[in-house]
Amino acid sequence: MFYNAVNQAKSEIKEIVMSALGVLVSEGKIGAEPLPAFQVTIPNDSAHGDFSANVALVCAKVLKTNPRALAQQIVDAAVLEGTSFDKIELAGPGFLNFFLGDKWFSEVVTNTLLLGADYGKTNLGAGKRVLVEFVSANPTGPMHIGNARGGAIGDCLASLLQTAGYQADREFYINDAGNQVAKFGKSLSLRYMQLCGGGGQKLIAEYGSDNEKITSEIYKDSQKENPDERLFPMPDDVYLGQDIIEHAKNYYDINGAVLADKSEEERAKALVDYALPLNEARLETDLMKYRIKYDNWFKESSLHKSGAVKEVIEHLKAGGYTYEQDGALWLKATELGGEQDFVLLRSNGFPTYIVPDIAYHYNKLVTRGYDKAIDVLGADHHGYVKRMRVCLKAMGIDEKRLDVVMCQMVNLVRDGEVVKLSKRSGKAITLSTLLDEVPIDEARFFFNLRSTDTHLDFDLDLAVEESSKNPVFYVQYAHARICRVLEKMAESGAKYNGGEVNFTEEPEFALIRKIAELPELVNEAASEYSPFKMTKYVYEFAQVFHKFYDTCPIKDAEERVKLARLALCAASKTVIANVLAMLKIDAPEKM
Repeated sequence: MFYNAVNQAKSEIKEIVMSALGVLVSEGKIGAEPLPAFQVTIPNDSAHGDFSANVALVCAKVLKTNPRALAQQIVDAAVLEGTSFDKIELAGPGFLNFFLGDKWFSEVVTNTLLLGADYGKTNLGAGKRVLVEFVSANPTGPMHIGNARGGAIGDCLASLLQTAGYQADREFYINDAGNQVAKFGKSLSLRYMQLCGGGGQKLIAEYGSDNEKITSEIYKDSQKENPDERLFPMPDDVYLGQDIIEHAKNYYDINGAVLADKSEEERAKALVDYALPLNEARLETDLMKYRIKYDNWFKESSLHKSGAVKEVIEHLKAGGYTYEQDGALWLKATELGGEQDFVLLRSNGFPTYIVPDIAYHYNKLVTRGYDKAIDVLGADHHGYVKRMRVCLKAMGIDEKRLDVVMCQMVNLVRDGEVVKLSKRSGKAITLSTLLDEVPIDEARFFFNLRSTDTHLDFDLDLAVEESSKNPVFYVQYAHARICRVLEKMAESGAKYNGGEVNFTEEPEFALIRKIAELPELVNEAASEYSPFKMTKYVYEFAQVFHKFYDTCPIKDAEERVKLARLALCAASKTVIANVLAMLKIDAPEKM
């Protein structure tokens, strides 16, 4: 069962208006002309009505009449009996303002309680399958803060789409092939050889089994302008993180110097085969800690092994979209609307990064048949997205089946100052270290506080502050406050057990209007891929609830009023719990 009180009210208004126009036509007061569509909106100020329609403004020209005169005719002909509305008022140049009756407000509360955990769900995406791919960090190192934002956004977006009725699956694309893995192998090999050399052996002899100290000393030495010649300086085209040294040292502890006499290729392969699965497992562990569970982990290497990468090249050649130049194979991107042609196969015969990515998107949209592929990417991927759309066209796939959510950068702020992040200095905050410092609820909420197309300042101090300034604490406190009220009142024998409820005070109506917004907002946010709208909504909801609670007494109210307000509290609890569950944030009963 789906319940959308706002949508139902808008539909009723359209029926009321169309019926009134039909009466006017039958009475010969207006002509029988095809009429343009009109809008039903919610005014910012409820004193101007609960809903407003611009029908007279958009139809007056077609009907060759004055908008206010037409609006008055509609008011006079409208029948409200049996509807959710008590009255219609004419306003301004011809707006029709509709005012809801008591029945509508009562039904919102009772239906919210009836649906419980299902309240807010819609069938917008019924029958549609979408694949949300997010984070997809290179498995060559730990996840950074950008991944933390992309993770929270991608996971909450998938939950939002599921709430809106879509079959939304989560996927992590593991880049376990290509240049980054070759660079990973080279980095491991060099660090391993440092350990096998004189400088490394000296450190091992000095610090024994203290691997943390050994790796720290090697790392610090590599930051110097003149590193210890026995440890030889690291080149610029490698990964310089301390995690690389740790992998090399752990492999050395297990196997000793067995790779020292091997070729560079053999040594790098052995170290990658050892370290890459460990990194992949760590990615999964860190993301599970972040409450992200993927439906599938898709490996780039599987596309190479299955021949899918070669099939892409053959498909593009057969379609006449390629040409050779300087020994390389190019895509005729400009013929497909792209800004410039680009290389698919290098002169050495190896594919560029875009080719396996084409094969991956073909797998999503054709092989597995998803209706939509939604990629959550960093802000530096604009050029990549344009190229991918061109490639989809060349593969005969509607480019509109690929949607991309671009996440802008994140600044971590402490004591009012931006925290400087430097991978070379070892002070970069990873996802794992962030979650050691900031509660998971706050991390997931804060990263969804703003639209993805805006930069985000993540206040580390605010995230751990237990006060109303912290939006997560504020929302969770509202939930806990409701639980306490319901518990205390139940102990005194006051508990709502069903039946019609009636309300008379504006703070009650305001809160019920806010409850009614949820299903429509789910549809809007899902359509726009904007999970931040849910954090904004639940925070605003908490504000409206606190105002209701502070102005509408429950304990000392007359019995009928008391039970109605308890029902409203219970419905409010349902709303907060449902939105927080969508965001995978706890809804505590006590604080």
